[in-house]
Amino acid sequence: MSQWIIDPDHSVACFAVRHMNIATVRGMFHKLTGKIEFDPPDVSRASVTAEIDVASISTGVKKRDDHLRSGEILDAGRYPKITFVCTAVKSTGGNRAKITGDLTIHGVTKTVTFDAEFSGPIKSPIGGETTLGFSAATTINREDFGVTWGNDPLEGGGFLAGKETEITLDIEADLVE
Repeated sequence: MSQWIIDPDHSVACFAVRHMNIATVRGMFHKLTGKIEFDPPDVSRASVTAEIDVASISTGVKKRDDHLRSGEILDAGRYPKITFVCTAVKSTGGNRAKITGDLTIHGVTKTVTFDAEFSGPIKSPIGGETTLGFSAATTINREDFGVTWGNDPLEGGGFLAGKETEITLDIEADLVE
């Protein structure tokens, strides 16, 4: 099984959540690291471990980013990392798979499944590394992970912050030689 290292310069973890039931706020975490075991001919034997630095969150609004890092929401001081540890991979045909594993956010671990797609491997024309690309997406309920700020009900229905959070990972990983 080939070993791959997530390239933090070309990888990002993104999220999207409804704000006041009328708009979507998007953000990302810029510091993502991890390891992948993967051979395209045998996707079912793949595995991945990933770690996200909570303090690297960015929505483009400093005040909101500081609030997201605070004890009211993600509590980066107490829970500095979001982690994912793969427990199973099931090929769904071609270059697609379902990746199931344990996601830990805010000190709470739950099993989630990502719909994933891979590209490559290719030889990079810059530096000559062999690289794979991965995209994966899932939706979680933030309350399942103990993130309950924003549950103020709105007059017309819904909440200040939506409970469903879309998570998208875009990853480049380099072959370890």
